Amino acid sequence: MIERNPTRAVPVGGVVVGGGHPVVVQSMCATPTREVEATATQAEALRQAGAGIVRIAVDSRKEVDALAEIRQRTTANLSVDLQESYRLAAPVAPHVDKVRYNPGHLWHHEKSRPVADKVAFLADVAGENDCAIRIGVNCGSVDPAYGDRFRDDPVGAMVASAAEHCELLDRVGFTRFVVSLKDSDPAKVIEGNRKFAERLPEVPLHLGVTEAGLPPEGIIKTRIAFEQLLSRGIGDTIRVSLTLPNPRKPEEVVAGHDILRDIANGRFRSVPEFPKDRLNIISCPSCSRVENEQFVELAEEVREITRYAERHAITIAVMGCRVNGPGETDDADLGLWCGPAFVNLKRGRKALGAFPYDRILDRLRAELDRLIATRTPDSVSASG
Repeated sequence: MIERNPTRAVPVGGVVVGGGHPVVVQSMCATPTREVEATATQAEALRQAGAGIVRIAVDSRKEVDALAEIRQRTTANLSVDLQESYRLAAPVAPHVDKVRYNPGHLWHHEKSRPVADKVAFLADVAGENDCAIRIGVNCGSVDPAYGDRFRDDPVGAMVASAAEHCELLDRVGFTRFVVSLKDSDPAKVIEGNRKFAERLPEVPLHLGVTEAGLPPEGIIKTRIAFEQLLSRGIGDTIRVSLTLPNPRKPEEVVAGHDILRDIANGRFRSVPEFPKDRLNIISCPSCSRVENEQFVELAEEVREITRYAERHAITIAVMGCRVNGPGETDDADLGLWCGPAFVNLKRGRKALGAFPYDRILDRLRAELDRLIATRTPDSVSASG
């Protein structure tokens, strides 16, 4: 038996996260929240597949109204994801079991208001509505203050930011919270969660490799992180974040349960460090913020047309929306983030322009060839 970290118990609707309870598998609706019937149907499909918690994004007042209707149509334990405005917590909290916020995004809203005041507001709302809170920290969108302080240590920035927000919630007497520390690199996920668990072992942790990408590679990346963390007793709830068409989203839940079952039965696959000398394609899980469903097809096409570069240590990121896309492609060698009609292409942090979906692949391949040429001047591109 694996000895779990002695975290406190955090009730989330009908499940309990931490406190020695079984690890909870989560997923997130990818349908537009304003489409009530489709979102309620997907929430139920995820619940029936075994998701103990289902997350839904809410970014506008119209989506608040839709969420109220969705709540009436599903028995899933619902978590709401707030990115665009933390103040939406007040109208949505009566309809959900958990509120998730990102410290980096919270910093950007109402900059004149102290972060501590915003956190206290969220704690008050959650307390009044019997909700838990998730502090969701991502390497790609960390609070700028920590990004500056830990310029060469993104994992350190992530851990410090999460610890600060735990302290802010503790200060107002709110302890019903969990923390997630995510990145697209399994090694950073492992390092960040191990360091945080050493620092605050009582806080339950939600594990995930964000933008893990397409299956099967996305499942492999996630399994690497989960096996190394769960085997050490770290982690109380998990999500396998995959780039999938909407009807296939329950596959995330199935993959999560498969990994948990293997670990529980002592079936560990070989877990090497994720290769650093190979092409690495990351892509975000499809969610309700995706403005063009062609994003999923584009991610698959990027994987196919770049196979010739598989022995080059290059990272290509394919992001589905404007919320996470601009920031979370910064660390990739080549980044694509998708809008309704155009795909924005970046080389590192430099914007190269916006291209129609039917032209972006040719431009991506040209940039990839240029990048390979600069790193291996004598090589000849194999793309033809």
